[in-house]
Amino acid sequence: MDDHDDDNATRPREYRVEELAEAAGIPVRTLRFYRERRLLPPPRRDGRIAWYGEDHLARLRTIAALLERGHTLGGIAELIAAWENGRTLHGVAELLGLEGALAMPWSAETPVRLTPQELADYFGHDVSPENLTDALEIGYIAVDGENVVHISRRLLDASAALVREGVPLSAVLAAGREVRGHVDAIAELFTKAIKDNVLGPVAEAAPAEAQRIAESVQRLRPLAKNIVEAEMSLAMERRIRAELDAWLREQHSGDDHTGKTEHRRRA
Repeated sequence: MDDHDDDNATRPREYRVEELAEAAGIPVRTLRFYRERRLLPPPRRDGRIAWYGEDHLARLRTIAALLERGHTLGGIAELIAAWENGRTLHGVAELLGLEGALAMPWSAETPVRLTPQELADYFGHDVSPENLTDALEIGYIAVDGENVVHISRRLLDASAALVREGVPLSAVLAAGREVRGHVDAIAELFTKAIKDNVLGPVAEAAPAEAQRIAESVQRLRPLAKNIVEAEMSLAMERRIRAELDAWLREQHSGDDHTGKTEHRRRA
């Protein structure tokens, strides 16, 4: 991967209005209504194109969470106005500042919609009822009418590549289930570290303090990813080396046994 690819991987994602609406799970007309009500900050303009960022997506998810808690759009507008004007209001910092930061997606995974034929093109005869059931239980796929939606383009491509290399899809899914448990445990460790050492008591936090915490959480995102990737690479090196050493010892032992047998025959 070259430097250009690294830059693209770390650059904050931007969305057109249709893409943002899809990512937030709302109709475009609802997004535009929120924009008219000034529930969203202005987008970045590039000529006639409006570009929205991860902060807009986080705001939409916060609005959805507040609506689920029984807040009205008018009440949410007042909360946002109080937050943006720097007024201290019970719960504003927690609801808008931190919830917005924490609600921002930690991954950039792209879902993939597949027809039955496209799914077969990826996995061939491994597309069995048992494997489909396992994939559904793990959460890799969801049924949408006659089609399926895979949760991640990267996971889909990696799974298909493993199958092409001769690893049965059932084994890929079994490994995926195990990996899911391990990464959930890792995520729990990082979440607890952030909760205990960064967040602290925020229910009465002033907007400026909540903003500081939100920015700190944002800076921690790539650090957590880098730590996991580095540890995974080091663990793979250790494991591969151990397997190679065991294989070499086995070969050496086999050679010794063959040599002794041949010696006895000659004797």
